[in-house]
Amino acid sequence: MKENEVLVKVEHLSKKFCKDLKTSLWYGVKDLYSNVLGNTQPRNLRPKEFWAVKDINFELRRGECLGLIGHNGAGKSTLLKILNGLINPDEGKVTIKGRVGALIELGAGFNPILSGRENIYNNGAILGFTRKEIDTKVAAIIDFAELREFIDMPVQNYSSGMKVRLGFAVAAQLEPDVLLIDEVLAVGDIGFRIKCYNKISELLSKTAVIFVSHSMVQIAKVSTQYILMDKGCTLSKGADIGLGIQEYFNRFDDQESLRKNEGKVTINNVKLLNQTNINYLDDFKLLINFKNNSNQNVFSLDVGFVDKEMKVVAITYISEFTLNHGNSQKSLKIKNIPLTAGNYVMNISIRNKEYNNREGKVISYYRNIYNFNVVGGNINKFSSIQLKSFIIDC
Repeated sequence: MKENEVLVKVEHLSKKFCKDLKTSLWYGVKDLYSNVLGNTQPRNLRPKEFWAVKDINFELRRGECLGLIGHNGAGKSTLLKILNGLINPDEGKVTIKGRVGALIELGAGFNPILSGRENIYNNGAILGFTRKEIDTKVAAIIDFAELREFIDMPVQNYSSGMKVRLGFAVAAQLEPDVLLIDEVLAVGDIGFRIKCYNKISELLSKTAVIFVSHSMVQIAKVSTQYILMDKGCTLSKGADIGLGIQEYFNRFDDQESLRKNEGKVTINNVKLLNQTNINYLDDFKLLINFKNNSNQNVFSLDVGFVDKEMKVVAITYISEFTLNHGNSQKSLKIKNIPLTAGNYVMNISIRNKEYNNREGKVISYYRNIYNFNVVGGNINKFSSIQLKSFIIDC
C-alpha cells in the first residue's frame, strides 16, 4: 500500500438526463444505433435534456477526504453513482484503483429476503473479499452495527436506521481503498453518527473517502478538500474547507423572509451601527425602524441569532417597549456579544403585550432579517446563550 497514491482520478466527467421518459427511451435507441455505426462524436444537449454532471475534474489520494457540497439537485449523488459504476457517464473518464465501498442509497446492495449476516457475505464478495477474509471481519461488523440480536433476521424487517448501521459497518470494517458516502448517515441516531465519523477519521490513513453531506460541521470535521457543485458544474474547489462552506451558505438568499406578519406592527428597515464586522465580545448596536398601525403601544421583542448550520445559538428578550402610532425608530444594544467567529443571521419577533400569558402572542415574525459577521473568538459554543439587552428611544 503506497502512501499518497492517487486512488481516484476524474477527468472531464459529464452525464446528461432527459426530463421525459418516452423521449429518453427514443434517444436511447438512437444513441445505441449511432454507437453500433461507430459514431464517437460528442453529443450536444437535445430537447428536454439537461446536464446532471458537467465537466467535473479532480484527483483523490490515499489519506484524503473529498467533501462534496451543494444544494439539492446540484449533481452530488449522480457523481457518486458514476464513481460506483451504477450509471455510465456520457463524457469523460474515471480511473479508480483498488476496492470501492459505497453507502450511497439506503438499503442499496442488500437482498431484502436474506438475513443481515448473509448480506454481509454478499457485500463482501462484491467488494472482492474471499469468504475466509470476510470470516475474520464478521464479528467486528456485527459489533460495530450493534445488531447482534437481529443479525439473522431478514433485512426487509430492518428499520431505516438498522440498514444504515449494517451498510456502514460493512463498508467501513472491510476497509476498502475508496469509500463513497452519501447523506444516508443522517438517518442514524446521534450516537451511531459520532461512531461513524470517528471511524472515517481512522480510515483516512489508508483510504480515500468521498463524502456527501448537508451538515457543514461534519464536512469541516472530516474533509481535507472540497468541491462545491451547482447544476452539475464545479463552482469552486480546493483545500480551504472554510472558504467552501462560506460559499455554500452564500448561495442561500439570507435576506428573504417575512414569515408571519399580521400587518399591524412591521419592521421597515434594520441597520447595524457597528462596523461591517463585529469583534468577539463587542457590544452589538442595531437601529430598527418600526411602523405601528395597531391600537396598542406596548410590545415585547425576541431576537434570535442563527449560525450557518441554521441553529439558534443565542437569544435575547426585550420584555417591554413602547411604539407610538405610525413610524418610529428604536436602537437595540446588546452587551458583550459572545458569538464566535463566523457568519450569522437574525430572527426578530414582535409580541403583543395585550395578552396575559407569559410570552404574549407573536404578531410579526421576521426570519433572516439581517446578516452579519463576527471575527475573533475561536471557542466553540453549542448551546443557546441568553443575552442581556435593552432598547431606547432615539
